[in-house]
Amino acid sequence: MDAKILNRYEDQEEDMTADDVLVERAKDGDGEAFGELVRRHRAKVYGYARSYTQEPFLAEDIVQEALIRAFLHLGSLMDSRRFLPWLHRIVRNQAYTRLQKGPQKREQPFSGLQEKTDWEDLDSILHRLGRRWSQPVDPATNPEEIMVRRELLQTITSLLHCLNPRERKIVESHFFNHLSPLEIARLFQISQANVYQVLSRSRKKLIQEKTRVVVDQYVQSRKEAGIMKKVVLNTPEAFSLHTWVTCVMALRGMLEAANRKLTLPMVMGLSGHAFRLTVVPEHVHIAGPTMFEFGPVLARGLRNLGFTSRSISDFKQAAGIEINANLVEPSLLGANAREKRQLSQVLPQALELIHRSVDRGYPVLAWDMFIPEFALIYGYDDEQKLLHAGDNCGHLGTIPYDHLGRGLIEDLFVLALDESFETDQRQMLIGALQMAISHARGEEPAFGATHGLDAYADWLNAFEKRTIEPNGNAYTLAIAHDARRNASDFWKEIAETWTDTTFDAIRPVCLQAAAQYGAIADEFAQLCRLFPFPAGGEPNDPQQSAQAIALLTSIEAKERQALVLMETMLHALTA
Repeated sequence: MDAKILNRYEDQEEDMTADDVLVERAKDGDGEAFGELVRRHRAKVYGYARSYTQEPFLAEDIVQEALIRAFLHLGSLMDSRRFLPWLHRIVRNQAYTRLQKGPQKREQPFSGLQEKTDWEDLDSILHRLGRRWSQPVDPATNPEEIMVRRELLQTITSLLHCLNPRERKIVESHFFNHLSPLEIARLFQISQANVYQVLSRSRKKLIQEKTRVVVDQYVQSRKEAGIMKKVVLNTPEAFSLHTWVTCVMALRGMLEAANRKLTLPMVMGLSGHAFRLTVVPEHVHIAGPTMFEFGPVLARGLRNLGFTSRSISDFKQAAGIEINANLVEPSLLGANAREKRQLSQVLPQALELIHRSVDRGYPVLAWDMFIPEFALIYGYDDEQKLLHAGDNCGHLGTIPYDHLGRGLIEDLFVLALDESFETDQRQMLIGALQMAISHARGEEPAFGATHGLDAYADWLNAFEKRTIEPNGNAYTLAIAHDARRNASDFWKEIAETWTDTTFDAIRPVCLQAAAQYGAIADEFAQLCRLFPFPAGGEPNDPQQSAQAIALLTSIEAKERQALVLMETMLHALTA
């Protein structure tokens, strides 16, 4: 073997052995050993984080969080020789969580778990902190480790101030004095059930306080970095659009800011929303039209328009099915009601995305800012901690940072433009056709609703059973009518204005599709007059129900014919 290769091999073996020894010493409480591991590998993991993001400050955040997690999880690493790959895995998972580009999995050891601590799991971290800080600190412990431990302890102890005296005593007894619920019950002369209730209630308070602290720290970090400011873009022209499909209003506003001024029918068609239909079985609830995966569907639509995007989301599953904003007390939509709702744990990431986008001159699409519809955030004020937002439903104003994600449904979703890329009309139309055809065939996650052509069967069934919720049915009809009217205009615009010879073969089919969707829109218009929003008419009246069934049956047949036309166009463009 070549001497250089042999020496390199021996050096690698020494490094591996050194890591192995350091990990074992660190597990036994040797702070200097952990500090040496950090010093040795910090540059490597920073480079690894930069492979996920080109933004240095974000890569540094990922590394910091990864090192804290590594410190807290070190006891779970069973194969000490695998420290660096294990650390890389933590960095990767942190990057996925921060960037929303992959599965948000928590790191796992290579050889099973004996104990597990997760910074996102308050119970786990409190148990770990209670145990670690009950032990004396070795004077020789590495200063870097001491700093990390002190910062974590200070954060947790400051969080405890959100509890009332009784709650705090019980929490400290459980986590720091290691008393069992039975022992706590005897000490405070209450039942074990009450102990569990107090611990559960306290945990929720602590999670909320943790989020609030993180938001405050985020704003403070902006101040320390000298980027604390107020930025308000021009009020988006999209707020004056007359459309029921508010997500398309928001997309149009974002595109305008990026100097891509397309007509409403063109944005509606290329983003796929001109061809969508989503119905909640049994009652045709108002949530139906917005029961889809916001992130993937909106991102795919934007790709058809030549843009990549980033999003942050936190959804309360099925909450939208239970609530209709038009049928609740108006006070539940106000600021006081928001104050009483839970803070989203992804709020800091959402604010970071908003700041980055607005600083670039692009408004941000957001869900449920005023009511459960889509809006645009087009400015922020760090000093006042206010977001400037509006929509085309008559809402325009400011919303506190910590009210984001605390609307009626308590969902948080924000999406921002990332980068533009070169595309052409042919690729844009192919993407839109593929999206429309996939939706028509029902190839989307259900989320408690029915998508595409299958939705008509559930809609007809609800009319036959006379279980229709009037307001939700009227809203679904208004959305469908608006979408199909724009679908007709979309195909007409392509046939008449896309002059490239590439489209000569499909131009006649485009005109047929325009006529077909125009006829569908006309029949939806009849249904809208029969069941006007918001009152909704009498959809469960036998005579009106029969009229609706006849019209929907006719619409469904026309939709199936329109699908054939789109499949014909897609085949011609991809052959």
